[in-house]
Amino acid sequence: MSTAVFLKLLAIFAVVALGWIAGRLRWLGNNDPARTLSTAAFYIFIPALLFRTTARVDFATMPWRTLAAFFVPVLLMLATVYIWQRRGNRRARLPAAAPSVRAISVTFGNTLQIGVPMMAALFGEAGLAVHIALISLHALVLLSVLTALVEMDLARERRRQGDVPGHVLHTVGQTVRRTVVHPVVLPVLAGLLWNALMPPLPAIADEVLLTLSQAVVPLCLVLIGMSLAYYGVRGAAKAAVVVSGLKLFVLPAVVLLVGHWGMGLDGLPLAVIVMAAALPVGSNALIFAQRYAALEAEVTAAIVFSTFAFVLTAPFWLAVLSLFVSPR
Repeated sequence: MSTAVFLKLLAIFAVVALGWIAGRLRWLGNNDPARTLSTAAFYIFIPALLFRTTARVDFATMPWRTLAAFFVPVLLMLATVYIWQRRGNRRARLPAAAPSVRAISVTFGNTLQIGVPMMAALFGEAGLAVHIALISLHALVLLSVLTALVEMDLARERRRQGDVPGHVLHTVGQTVRRTVVHPVVLPVLAGLLWNALMPPLPAIADEVLLTLSQAVVPLCLVLIGMSLAYYGVRGAAKAAVVVSGLKLFVLPAVVLLVGHWGMGLDGLPLAVIVMAAALPVGSNALIFAQRYAALEAEVTAAIVFSTFAFVLTAPFWLAVLSLFVSPR
Protein backbone atom coordinates (compact mmCIF):
# COMPACT_ATOMS: atom_id res chain seq x y z
CA MET A 1 0.00 0.00 0.00
CA SER A 2 1.36 3.46 -0.93
CA THR A 3 2.29 6.06 1.66
CA ALA A 4 -0.38 8.45 0.36
CA VAL A 5 -3.17 5.91 0.89
CA PHE A 6 -1.85 4.87 4.31
CA LEU A 7 -1.73 8.51 5.47
CA LYS A 8 -5.26 9.02 4.18
CA LEU A 9 -6.42 6.03 6.23
CA LEU A 10 -4.71 7.45 9.33
CA ALA A 11 -6.41 10.81 8.79
CA ILE A 12 -9.79 9.09 8.46
CA PHE A 13 -9.27 7.16 11.69
CA ALA A 14 -8.21 10.37 13.45
CA VAL A 15 -11.40 12.22 12.44
CA VAL A 16 -13.54 9.21 13.37
CA ALA A 17 -11.76 9.12 16.75
CA LEU A 18 -12.56 12.81 17.24
CA GLY A 19 -16.23 12.06 16.58
CA TRP A 20 -16.09 9.19 19.09
CA ILE A 21 -14.59 11.49 21.75
CA ALA A 22 -17.27 14.09 21.04
CA GLY A 23 -19.94 11.42 21.47
CA ARG A 24 -18.48 9.93 24.64
CA LEU A 25 -18.05 13.32 26.30
CA ARG A 26 -21.46 14.50 25.04
CA TRP A 27 -19.99 17.70 23.60
CA LEU A 28 -23.12 18.15 21.47
CA GLY A 29 -25.58 17.30 24.22
CA ASN A 30 -27.64 14.25 25.06
CA ASN A 31 -30.53 14.57 22.60
CA ASP A 32 -29.14 12.18 19.97
CA PRO A 33 -26.94 14.70 18.09
CA ALA A 34 -25.71 11.90 15.81
CA ARG A 35 -29.17 11.62 14.31
CA THR A 36 -29.37 15.40 14.01
CA LEU A 37 -26.09 15.49 12.09
CA SER A 38 -27.29 12.63 9.90
CA THR A 39 -30.48 14.52 9.08
CA ALA A 40 -28.49 17.64 8.20
CA ALA A 41 -26.26 15.60 5.90
CA PHE A 42 -29.23 13.89 4.25
CA TYR A 43 -31.31 17.03 3.67
CA ILE A 44 -28.66 19.72 3.03
CA PHE A 45 -25.15 18.60 2.21
CA ILE A 46 -25.62 15.35 0.26
CA PRO A 47 -28.37 16.86 -1.98
CA ALA A 48 -26.01 19.73 -2.81
CA LEU A 49 -23.28 17.24 -3.74
CA LEU A 50 -25.62 15.13 -5.88
CA PHE A 51 -27.17 18.09 -7.69
CA ARG A 52 -23.79 19.67 -8.46
CA THR A 53 -22.34 16.36 -9.66
CA THR A 54 -25.20 15.48 -12.00
CA ALA A 55 -25.57 19.05 -13.29
CA ARG A 56 -21.88 19.18 -14.28
CA VAL A 57 -21.12 15.66 -15.54
CA ASP A 58 -20.27 15.36 -19.24
CA PHE A 59 -22.11 12.23 -20.35
CA ALA A 60 -20.64 12.40 -23.85
CA THR A 61 -17.13 11.60 -22.59
CA MET A 62 -18.00 8.87 -20.08
CA PRO A 63 -16.26 5.45 -20.47
CA TRP A 64 -19.56 3.62 -20.65
CA ARG A 65 -18.16 0.12 -21.23
CA THR A 66 -15.94 0.38 -18.18
CA LEU A 67 -18.77 1.81 -16.09
CA ALA A 68 -21.09 -0.99 -17.19
CA ALA A 69 -18.44 -3.53 -16.18
CA PHE A 70 -18.58 -2.03 -12.68
CA PHE A 71 -22.25 -1.23 -12.17
CA VAL A 72 -23.74 -4.40 -13.69
CA PRO A 73 -22.06 -6.76 -11.18
CA VAL A 74 -22.52 -4.29 -8.32
CA LEU A 75 -26.25 -4.06 -9.00
CA LEU A 76 -26.41 -7.84 -9.28
CA MET A 77 -24.75 -8.10 -5.89
CA LEU A 78 -27.11 -5.47 -4.49
CA ALA A 79 -30.15 -7.37 -5.74
CA THR A 80 -28.80 -10.68 -4.42
CA VAL A 81 -28.17 -9.32 -0.92
CA TYR A 82 -31.51 -7.50 -0.89
CA ILE A 83 -33.51 -10.60 -1.90
CA TRP A 84 -31.56 -12.81 0.52
CA GLN A 85 -32.17 -10.40 3.38
CA ARG A 86 -35.84 -9.90 2.55
CA ARG A 87 -36.44 -13.63 2.81
CA GLY A 88 -34.61 -13.82 6.13
CA ASN A 89 -36.12 -10.59 7.42
CA ARG A 90 -39.50 -12.19 8.05
CA ARG A 91 -37.97 -14.71 10.46
CA ALA A 92 -35.54 -12.32 12.17
CA ARG A 93 -38.21 -9.64 12.71
CA LEU A 94 -35.85 -6.84 11.72
CA PRO A 95 -37.06 -3.39 10.56
CA ALA A 96 -38.61 -3.24 7.10
CA ALA A 97 -35.65 -1.15 5.89
CA ALA A 98 -33.04 -3.73 7.01
CA PRO A 99 -32.65 -5.53 3.62
CA SER A 100 -31.90 -2.26 1.83
CA VAL A 101 -29.53 -1.13 4.60
CA ARG A 102 -27.53 -4.35 4.34
CA ALA A 103 -27.55 -4.12 0.55
CA ILE A 104 -26.06 -0.62 0.62
CA SER A 105 -23.46 -1.69 3.20
CA VAL A 106 -22.24 -4.50 0.93
CA THR A 107 -22.15 -2.43 -2.27
CA PHE A 108 -21.50 1.25 -1.42
CA GLY A 109 -17.76 1.84 -1.13
CA ASN A 110 -15.68 4.73 0.18
CA THR A 111 -14.90 5.97 -3.32
CA LEU A 112 -14.03 9.52 -2.27
CA GLN A 113 -11.95 9.71 0.93
CA ILE A 114 -9.98 6.52 0.24
CA GLY A 115 -10.69 5.81 -3.42
CA VAL A 116 -9.40 9.08 -4.92
CA PRO A 117 -5.93 9.09 -3.28
CA MET A 118 -5.57 5.35 -3.86
CA MET A 119 -6.30 5.58 -7.60
CA ALA A 120 -4.01 8.58 -7.99
CA ALA A 121 -1.17 6.85 -6.15
CA LEU A 122 -1.51 3.47 -7.84
CA PHE A 123 -2.66 4.22 -11.36
CA GLY A 124 -1.83 7.88 -11.98
CA GLU A 125 -3.90 10.40 -13.87
CA ALA A 126 -5.36 7.88 -16.33
CA GLY A 127 -6.67 5.64 -13.55
CA LEU A 128 -7.96 8.59 -11.56
CA ALA A 129 -9.94 9.80 -14.58
CA VAL A 130 -11.74 6.45 -14.81
CA HIS A 131 -12.41 6.52 -11.07
CA ILE A 132 -13.83 10.07 -11.19
CA ALA A 133 -16.24 8.96 -13.92
CA LEU A 134 -17.31 6.10 -11.64
CA ILE A 135 -17.79 8.47 -8.69
CA SER A 136 -20.03 10.73 -10.75
CA LEU A 137 -22.57 7.91 -11.09
CA HIS A 138 -21.89 5.96 -7.89
CA ALA A 139 -24.32 7.66 -5.51
CA LEU A 140 -26.75 8.45 -8.35
CA VAL A 141 -27.18 4.79 -9.30
CA LEU A 142 -26.94 3.01 -5.95
CA LEU A 143 -28.84 5.47 -3.77
CA SER A 144 -31.63 5.88 -6.33
CA VAL A 145 -32.14 2.11 -6.67
CA LEU A 146 -31.98 1.54 -2.92
CA THR A 147 -34.33 4.42 -2.17
CA ALA A 148 -36.93 2.89 -4.48
CA LEU A 149 -36.50 -0.53 -2.82
CA VAL A 150 -36.71 0.74 0.75
CA GLU A 151 -39.71 2.94 0.03
CA MET A 152 -41.53 -0.03 -1.51
CA ASP A 153 -40.77 -2.10 1.59
CA LEU A 154 -41.98 0.66 3.90
CA ALA A 155 -45.14 1.10 1.84
CA ARG A 156 -45.85 -2.63 2.12
CA GLU A 157 -45.22 -2.45 5.87
CA ARG A 158 -47.61 0.49 6.29
CA ARG A 159 -50.21 -1.30 4.20
CA ARG A 160 -49.82 -4.50 6.25
CA GLN A 161 -50.29 -2.55 9.47
CA GLY A 162 -53.32 -0.75 8.08
CA ASP A 163 -51.73 2.70 8.14
CA VAL A 164 -52.70 3.35 4.49
CA PRO A 165 -55.69 2.28 2.39
CA GLY A 166 -55.31 -1.23 1.05
CA HIS A 167 -55.84 -0.42 -2.63
CA VAL A 168 -52.72 -1.37 -4.57
CA LEU A 169 -52.85 1.76 -6.76
CA HIS A 170 -52.76 3.95 -3.67
CA THR A 171 -49.71 2.03 -2.40
CA VAL A 172 -47.96 2.39 -5.75
CA GLY A 173 -48.75 6.10 -5.90
CA GLN A 174 -47.41 6.70 -2.39
CA THR A 175 -44.25 4.73 -3.14
CA VAL A 176 -43.58 6.68 -6.33
CA ARG A 177 -44.16 10.00 -4.56
CA ARG A 178 -41.92 9.10 -1.62
CA THR A 179 -39.21 7.84 -3.99
CA VAL A 180 -39.19 10.90 -6.25
CA VAL A 181 -39.81 13.59 -3.61
CA HIS A 182 -36.80 12.42 -1.66
CA PRO A 183 -33.60 14.21 -0.54
CA VAL A 184 -31.48 11.83 -2.62
CA VAL A 185 -33.51 11.22 -5.77
CA LEU A 186 -34.98 14.70 -6.26
CA PRO A 187 -31.63 16.57 -6.47
CA VAL A 188 -30.36 13.87 -8.86
CA LEU A 189 -33.36 14.31 -11.16
CA ALA A 190 -33.10 18.11 -10.91
CA GLY A 191 -29.39 17.95 -11.72
CA LEU A 192 -29.98 15.73 -14.74
CA LEU A 193 -32.71 18.08 -15.97
CA TRP A 194 -30.42 21.09 -15.56
CA ASN A 195 -27.62 19.24 -17.35
CA ALA A 196 -29.86 18.46 -20.31
CA LEU A 197 -31.75 21.75 -20.70
CA MET A 198 -29.86 24.60 -19.04
CA PRO A 199 -26.52 26.38 -19.50
CA PRO A 200 -23.64 25.65 -17.07
CA LEU A 201 -24.30 26.51 -13.45
CA PRO A 202 -23.75 30.21 -12.63
CA ALA A 203 -20.48 30.79 -10.78
CA ILE A 204 -22.14 31.86 -7.54
CA ALA A 205 -24.51 28.87 -7.52
CA ASP A 206 -21.65 26.49 -8.24
CA GLU A 207 -19.59 28.01 -5.41
CA VAL A 208 -22.47 27.66 -2.93
CA LEU A 209 -23.04 24.03 -3.92
CA LEU A 210 -19.30 23.31 -3.76
CA THR A 211 -19.08 24.78 -0.25
CA LEU A 212 -21.99 22.64 0.93
CA SER A 213 -20.58 19.56 -0.81
CA GLN A 214 -17.23 19.88 0.92
CA ALA A 215 -18.93 19.41 4.29
CA VAL A 216 -20.08 15.89 3.41
CA VAL A 217 -16.78 14.08 4.04
CA PRO A 218 -15.81 15.52 7.47
CA LEU A 219 -19.41 15.45 8.67
CA CYS A 220 -19.82 11.79 7.77
CA LEU A 221 -16.51 10.81 9.40
CA VAL A 222 -17.41 12.60 12.64
CA LEU A 223 -20.83 10.97 12.47
CA ILE A 224 -19.25 7.50 12.29
CA GLY A 225 -17.28 8.18 15.46
CA MET A 226 -20.30 9.61 17.28
CA SER A 227 -22.42 6.64 16.23
CA LEU A 228 -19.79 4.29 17.67
CA ALA A 229 -19.99 6.20 20.95
CA TYR A 230 -23.81 6.22 21.06
CA TYR A 231 -24.66 2.81 19.61
CA GLY A 232 -21.51 0.75 20.26
CA VAL A 233 -21.02 -2.58 18.47
CA ARG A 234 -22.56 -4.94 21.03
CA GLY A 235 -24.75 -7.46 19.25
CA ALA A 236 -23.73 -6.08 15.84
CA ALA A 237 -20.15 -7.33 15.48
CA LYS A 238 -20.94 -10.70 13.89
CA ALA A 239 -23.20 -9.24 11.20
CA ALA A 240 -20.72 -6.40 10.61
CA VAL A 241 -17.90 -8.90 10.01
CA VAL A 242 -20.06 -10.74 7.45
CA VAL A 243 -20.94 -7.47 5.70
CA SER A 244 -17.25 -6.47 5.68
CA GLY A 245 -16.25 -9.83 4.19
CA LEU A 246 -18.84 -9.52 1.44
CA LYS A 247 -17.72 -5.96 0.66
CA LEU A 248 -13.96 -6.57 0.72
CA PHE A 249 -13.78 -10.01 -0.92
CA VAL A 250 -16.98 -11.12 -2.65
CA LEU A 251 -17.92 -7.86 -4.39
CA PRO A 252 -14.50 -7.24 -6.02
CA ALA A 253 -14.36 -10.92 -7.03
CA VAL A 254 -17.74 -10.60 -8.76
CA VAL A 255 -16.64 -7.36 -10.49
CA LEU A 256 -13.43 -9.08 -11.65
CA LEU A 257 -15.30 -12.10 -13.01
CA VAL A 258 -18.00 -10.11 -14.80
CA GLY A 259 -15.68 -7.31 -15.94
CA HIS A 260 -12.93 -9.51 -17.35
CA TRP A 261 -14.58 -12.74 -18.47
CA GLY A 262 -18.08 -11.37 -19.02
CA MET A 263 -17.32 -8.04 -20.69
CA GLY A 264 -13.78 -8.56 -21.94
CA LEU A 265 -12.22 -5.76 -19.90
CA ASP A 266 -8.54 -5.86 -18.96
CA GLY A 267 -5.60 -3.61 -18.20
CA LEU A 268 -5.97 -0.34 -16.33
CA PRO A 269 -9.79 0.00 -16.58
CA LEU A 270 -10.23 -3.47 -15.07
CA ALA A 271 -7.80 -2.70 -12.25
CA VAL A 272 -9.59 0.54 -11.40
CA ILE A 273 -13.08 -0.98 -11.18
CA VAL A 274 -11.90 -3.97 -9.14
CA MET A 275 -10.07 -1.75 -6.65
CA ALA A 276 -13.13 0.52 -6.50
CA ALA A 277 -15.26 -2.52 -5.65
CA ALA A 278 -12.67 -3.56 -3.02
CA LEU A 279 -12.94 -0.28 -1.09
CA PRO A 280 -14.32 -0.42 2.48
CA VAL A 281 -17.93 0.42 3.30
CA GLY A 282 -18.68 4.09 2.60
CA SER A 283 -20.09 6.53 5.13
CA ASN A 284 -23.23 7.08 3.04
CA ALA A 285 -24.37 3.65 4.22
CA LEU A 286 -24.62 5.02 7.76
CA ILE A 287 -26.51 8.12 6.58
CA PHE A 288 -28.94 5.78 4.81
CA ALA A 289 -29.31 3.55 7.88
CA GLN A 290 -30.00 6.51 10.14
CA ARG A 291 -32.47 7.98 7.68
CA TYR A 292 -34.56 4.82 8.01
CA ALA A 293 -33.66 4.04 11.66
CA ALA A 294 -32.40 0.54 10.89
CA LEU A 295 -29.20 -1.30 11.90
CA GLU A 296 -27.21 1.84 12.74
CA ALA A 297 -24.83 0.00 15.09
CA GLU A 298 -24.19 -2.76 12.55
CA VAL A 299 -23.44 -0.33 9.73
CA THR A 300 -21.17 1.77 11.95
CA ALA A 301 -19.22 -1.34 12.96
CA ALA A 302 -19.01 -2.52 9.33
CA ILE A 303 -17.55 0.83 8.23
CA VAL A 304 -14.89 0.69 10.97
CA PHE A 305 -14.08 -3.02 10.56
CA SER A 306 -13.84 -2.86 6.77
CA THR A 307 -11.68 0.28 6.85
CA PHE A 308 -9.20 -1.35 9.24
CA ALA A 309 -9.22 -4.58 7.23
CA PHE A 310 -8.64 -2.69 3.96
CA VAL A 311 -5.01 -2.22 5.02
CA LEU A 312 -4.61 -5.97 4.45
CA THR A 313 -7.13 -6.67 1.69
CA ALA A 314 -5.91 -3.91 -0.66
CA PRO A 315 -2.47 -5.54 -1.15
CA PHE A 316 -4.23 -8.88 -1.76
CA TRP A 317 -6.31 -7.47 -4.59
CA LEU A 318 -3.32 -5.64 -6.04
CA ALA A 319 -1.48 -8.96 -6.14
CA VAL A 320 -4.43 -10.56 -7.96
CA LEU A 321 -4.60 -7.66 -10.39
CA SER A 322 -0.87 -7.90 -11.16
CA LEU A 323 -1.94 -10.72 -13.50
CA PHE A 324 -3.86 -8.17 -15.57
CA VAL A 325 -2.10 -4.82 -15.15
CA SER A 326 0.92 -3.46 -13.34
CA PRO A 327 0.21 -0.52 -11.00
CA ARG A 328 2.15 2.66 -11.65
